[in-house]
Amino acid sequence: MEDQDGSGQNEEEKQKESDSTEKRTDAVATVDEPGCKAAEETAARYSRLKLFDKVIQKSLNKFIEHASFKVFASTFRPLYKKNVKRMEEIHKHFTEMLQKSIQEDIMKLMEEGKFESKFNELDKLEIKAKDNPDPAWRPSGVPEQDICSFLMPYYQKQEAYMKLELKRIQAENAALAERVRAGREGIAQTEHRISTGVDEWK
Repeated sequence: MEDQDGSGQNEEEKQKESDSTEKRTDAVATVDEPGCKAAEETAARYSRLKLFDKVIQKSLNKFIEHASFKVFASTFRPLYKKNVKRMEEIHKHFTEMLQKSIQEDIMKLMEEGKFESKFNELDKLEIKAKDNPDPAWRPSGVPEQDICSFLMPYYQKQEAYMKLELKRIQAENAALAERVRAGREGIAQTEHRISTGVDEWK
């Protein structure tokens, strides 16, 4: 009975924490709409970053929910039977440290990958594209065709570079072959002179 009450209370607290986190995230993501263009651009500029943060927080909350007190207690059943209160404290400390550690790792990845600046760049590109009358990067609407037209000049440059390198290597090989041939001829002439000298001594 204590198991059910303890786990139920713990799950209820976690649900409240999850709802509170989502509300805080939504509040941060909400931007006033005064109708001016600057405010709209600011909202768009931060939309991707806030959306990413919200998705990460929801995923983290779902992950922490899987480490429920019920699962934790069933894994350490003997300790749970001895001291339920102590086990609840250990589980609470464990989930807090786990969540903190995961959040720190995510922050490090975001800093190393420069996620914030890249999200902002994407938002700026989106804003510019709205007022740009020029055709999009994929004018044909066929991704395969457009990616080929985009990559073809690059591959053509690579092909031209490889051809030049091939010619250079072939020229070097021809020069080396000529040097080897000249060396062999020199060795043959030396052997001939030695042989002639030996015959004369005979």
